[in-house]
Amino acid sequence: MDNRIISIIDTGAIPGAEADQSAAIQRALDEVWKQGGGTVEIPAGKYNIGSIRIRSNTTLLLRSGVELYGSRNPEDYNILQNETLEPLPEDWLTDKDWEPFVKGVTRCYDFMRKPGGRWGNAMIRAISAENIAIIGEEGSVIDGRDCYDERGEERYRGPHGISMHHCKNVSFSGYTIRNTGNWAHCIFNTDGISMKGVTVLAGHDGIHMTSSSNIDISDSSFYTGDDCIAGFANVDVRVEHCTCNTACSGMRFGGTNVRINECTFFGPAQYFFRGSLSLEEKINGAQPTAPHRKNMLCMFKYYADFSVDIPLQPGNIIIKNCRVENVDRFMNYNFSGNEKWQSNRPLKSICFENIKADGIGMPLTAYGSADEPLLLELRGVDISFREDAEGAPFLRTANFEKILLEEVTIRGIKNAPLIKTWTKGGDITLRNVTSGVPDNEKIVFTDEPFMSKAF
Repeated sequence: MDNRIISIIDTGAIPGAEADQSAAIQRALDEVWKQGGGTVEIPAGKYNIGSIRIRSNTTLLLRSGVELYGSRNPEDYNILQNETLEPLPEDWLTDKDWEPFVKGVTRCYDFMRKPGGRWGNAMIRAISAENIAIIGEEGSVIDGRDCYDERGEERYRGPHGISMHHCKNVSFSGYTIRNTGNWAHCIFNTDGISMKGVTVLAGHDGIHMTSSSNIDISDSSFYTGDDCIAGFANVDVRVEHCTCNTACSGMRFGGTNVRINECTFFGPAQYFFRGSLSLEEKINGAQPTAPHRKNMLCMFKYYADFSVDIPLQPGNIIIKNCRVENVDRFMNYNFSGNEKWQSNRPLKSICFENIKADGIGMPLTAYGSADEPLLLELRGVDISFREDAEGAPFLRTANFEKILLEEVTIRGIKNAPLIKTWTKGGDITLRNVTSGVPDNEKIVFTDEPFMSKAF
């Protein structure tokens, strides 16, 4: 990338001004792009913006003390309508807004699949760009101010913090991003993603990636209101040395060749799930003072809906050397048909290795597909359940090819079998499993209806 540096001050930006500085920052970004690439520098200060677009071969550098504040008017993010330098292809444009699920009705996902629509709006956008970076020095902040949009997702979510579609070689590092109207990082169809040393606070999903590949997330902290790390149809993913704290799931994820290593997942959440707020609280945007739900739902929840196709078999997911505390569920893979978010292509294999988990509230669920039975391995796992989990088994399972528990210690299982299964086929192997459950109650078949609360 070219070492040319342009300061936004040189293109008319005024630190501390009340007026929107998007146009001045965009002039700097466009000038760098026209000259073949380089760095756009934002000096220390407060800047109000709507939306800006970063283009190929460009680094956006946030100096220490930078605070970017997003507009609370969702109409200030519709920048693609006036795009002249790199207009989008006609078939990438859409006037479709988010639409809810309606049982029995096929949902149109154009609002999400096509980048040129309202749902994809963000403070910082990139479309069909390569070799781009957003780098923040210590103390730099991007704040979405919980922008409310009555036309947005779930009829209240506003623009994302950062959204990127059809990009290549993208780097994020160093900054704090908070209070985004929707996901902090929204990534679609992008190859080559590096995130290091980023902090996400409040808002919604920390980073949500779809149909993307060669992903490396490390040394980052996610204290979110929605899922920390989410997405599916992703390939070759590494997440390492990260902290996940949320009122939803630490990982709500699907992909092929996924490695999660040396991460910490813990609840209760520091920030509320914004979907639980009142309409007035959503409109006002401020952090509410009244109590709302803050329990962390799940450490790992499988994800695969029909918003995009999944060309590769999801599986080969390995989660190892992690610490888990005070989470309702350790694992939730439920292909029974009860959960719309887990209804596209099923998961083939997942392994947990060298995990210490305390304060788990519900059984592990591993309900696979009859056509693609699951391979589940737990090796070197030490897990303890809360008192209110009494009467629940350690694992509920169905449609599996093989389940292996090796060197596993389970505490807190009372008046329940170790494994409750809804299918008689498949191999279950227990090696050096300590649980306190009598041998004749370790594996119990049931033909009762399978019920599961979807979240």
